[in-house]
Amino acid sequence: MKASIKWNGGVSFAGTADSGHSVIMDGAAESGGKNQGARPMELVLIGMGGCTAFDVVHILRKSRQEITDCVAQVEAERAETDPKVFTHIHIHFVVSGKNLDAKKLQHAIELSATKYCSASIMLGKTAKITHDFEIREVE
Repeated sequence: MKASIKWNGGVSFAGTADSGHSVIMDGAAESGGKNQGARPMELVLIGMGGCTAFDVVHILRKSRQEITDCVAQVEAERAETDPKVFTHIHIHFVVSGKNLDAKKLQHAIELSATKYCSASIMLGKTAKITHDFEIREVE
């Protein structure tokens, strides 16, 4: 896996991944940013949320759950001093579907957290990561 990060001036950068997709990053105004893109640490958090949500949906589908939607709401706390690593991350899953089995959902979340989501496992080296969920029944 490779990525290329190009400086756009100020504190703005364009990152391009092997897939060919790009993302704009920019710093906060107090750092000279112009709010032209997400902060790099926001992208780390989004990446982790995407990684674990991908796993949960994949595992639920394999277990024949009738899932119609999945939202991973991620909140994080950072250290107050440099390096300002994440110290606590909480992921609240909101999963919608028909007759979803709470035990299967809990198991999918645990498998993602402990076996499959490399982003979560990596960030877990510095942050305490917690999870919870709610199920929304659909007609």
